[in-house]
Amino acid sequence: MTGPVDIGPLGAGPAARPGAAEAGPAHCDGDVCITCSDEAVPVRITELRRDELALVATEAGTFEEVSIALVDAGVGDVVLVHAKEAIARVDASAFGPAGAR
Repeated sequence: MTGPVDIGPLGAGPAARPGAAEAGPAHCDGDVCITCSDEAVPVRITELRRDELALVATEAGTFEEVSIALVDAGVGDVVLVHAKEAIARVDASAFGPAGAR
């Protein structure tokens, strides 16, 4: 992208959101999304949970619950996560604890 992208009004339009008309439409600046930075991060699945959820270990050493509904993965697998959704299973070499690389 070379500049802001006008995505237009959200929902039912400016009349449904007080102050929205004055604020203008939402947009992205530069090459990153304003909601998530367009980034997927590798994490290792440590526990499978109900409803297609899993507990994962991040490279920073923290744990998070994410959805694995879109991938075929199990405990020990490394998946790419974007917006708390696993989007792909990847080679285990893609994951390393903080400071390991």
